[in-house]
Amino acid sequence: MKFDPAEHETNQVYKLLSGSVVPRPIAWVSTQSPDGVMNIAPYSFFTVASRKPPMLCISVGPGVGERKGTVKDTLENIRSTGEFVINISSTPLGNEVQKTSENFPSEVDEFAEAGLTPASSEKVKPMRIKEAPIQMECKLEQIVKLGSDHLVIGEMVMYHIQDDYYEDDYKVNLDKLRPLGRLANKFSEIEGLFELPNDDLK
Repeated sequence: MKFDPAEHETNQVYKLLSGSVVPRPIAWVSTQSPDGVMNIAPYSFFTVASRKPPMLCISVGPGVGERKGTVKDTLENIRSTGEFVINISSTPLGNEVQKTSENFPSEVDEFAEAGLTPASSEKVKPMRIKEAPIQMECKLEQIVKLGSDHLVIGEMVMYHIQDDYYEDDYKVNLDKLRPLGRLANKFSEIEGLFELPNDDLK
């Protein structure tokens, strides 16, 4: 089978992309409005954009459901303040991640809704998620409009990792971290880590 994106609905093409570009890490993004309202939302269109200086990027789509046609709070807050935090979730926090993906009104504090603890950042105003094993404070580098979405690029200005998840020589203990990943409309965690080449692969 083959599909020409120009001949199919956006949602149909999105399903093919999100089911093919897998597994995807999840950026659990915490922001703060100019009025001080805290917001959290997960984004799986997420990766490292630069090593020096260290930069991360997320792709933010338009509002959906009841908020279709609106700008997501995450994007609006980053535009307004130029700051955000990317938190990395472990699998045991999956229900909290899902809760923060719901379409809450802009005035709702999603830390409170999801039962999460805000932790003060050092170089940006948005709070970190205390329960998240890893938190990366970011300052906005640029926002690039790409079709229906916006690519948000931020420079990481401070990195936090809980002691239990850190190994010597700047390594993260992935077995302990159990990072939550996205596969289409399902979620997964990394299991069965191995190196290549591997004669046991089939």
